[in-house]
Amino acid sequence: MDLKSGYPYWAVKNGLMHSFPPLQEDVRCDVAIIGGGITGALIADELAGHGHDVAVVEQRDVGWGSSSASTALLQYEIDTHMIDLAKRYGERDAVLAYRQCAEAISMLQDKARDIRDVDFGWMESLYYASKRRHASVLREEFELRLRHGFEVELLENEDVNARYGIDAPVAILSHQAARIDPYRMAYRLLARLQKRGGAVFDRTRIQSIQSTSRGITLQTTEGQVIRADHLVLAAGYASQQWLEKKVAQNRSSYAFITDPIEADTLGQLKDTMVWESARPYLYMRSTGDGRLLVGGEDDSIDIPARRDARVDKKARTLEKKVGKLFPEVPFKPAFAWAGTFAETRDGLPFFGPHAQHGPRVHFAMAYGGNGITYSMLGAGLLRALIEKRKHPLARLFAFGRLDR
Repeated sequence: MDLKSGYPYWAVKNGLMHSFPPLQEDVRCDVAIIGGGITGALIADELAGHGHDVAVVEQRDVGWGSSSASTALLQYEIDTHMIDLAKRYGERDAVLAYRQCAEAISMLQDKARDIRDVDFGWMESLYYASKRRHASVLREEFELRLRHGFEVELLENEDVNARYGIDAPVAILSHQAARIDPYRMAYRLLARLQKRGGAVFDRTRIQSIQSTSRGITLQTTEGQVIRADHLVLAAGYASQQWLEKKVAQNRSSYAFITDPIEADTLGQLKDTMVWESARPYLYMRSTGDGRLLVGGEDDSIDIPARRDARVDKKARTLEKKVGKLFPEVPFKPAFAWAGTFAETRDGLPFFGPHAQHGPRVHFAMAYGGNGITYSMLGAGLLRALIEKRKHPLARLFAFGRLDR
């Protein structure tokens, strides 16, 4: 599956950071993981760190799929408002999802501190009403978050204008968000796994999956066999190929990144990510070296050739939009790209087994606008399932919620 177009910045910046071999002989392990992106890397690190023998298999080079195209905004705020999740699943579950995502950012900080040099940095998140009719929704959203102890401020028009130069009727300022280099993070986690004795194989394609009550057997296109007690499918948006019925809709999102910009010129954008209430939404955040990453212009295109053809035009549209918001900041794209992402009906991910494959096959579908925080949570959730322990998110992130 072709997951990206153009020149994703992370791959250009970092290149091939480490050499992993293709699988050339049969392997036996506790848990096999299909997918060598940031999701697979976080899950592998969690499992290996708690005594599980892990083998990771990636059909491309490590990190070369969606991870290289991710814009990596680490937020507890998900694409579905907390007030809307509360209407669908109840206030308790809605708050649980948001609170766990907030905790995931701190967990990612700990992991980044441990492996170092992945451009992790704390930021604030400004979510502004881009249309006047959205103001009442944001006020209601703010009140619910505030009532449950989230660190938020409600900024009225004068404050938004004075502090950020945005003429918006209202905005929510969250004090818990962060940035990261997802491609570098995936590489460094998997390199550490390999150094500690774990198995990582790239350029290895799985041809068939057989699941029984006793275990999993995988066969590669070259004939090698992997036998495992459990399987985790962490192949990103390609994971739906193993399901008869789709559980998410694939879409395309577009982004560009600038050359480094002086801190004085960036102003508040240096430490604050910005996104709007319109859907699809415009969003932006800085990098550690002062570049500005801008994304949005999502569409329903899921045909690589058509997505490829739209990258430059979409980048120009994004440049014009953000230029109107911040005319004093130079927003010339240095690299532009597009990537596939998937949306679930409720904005929540899927982690765990599916009835089609039995209890030993676990899906890791970190779909939505904050897939990396979902992946961090999913790593612990899947470990709990494999170890037959309870987890607070097991029910909410399971496929079974579709029947609720």
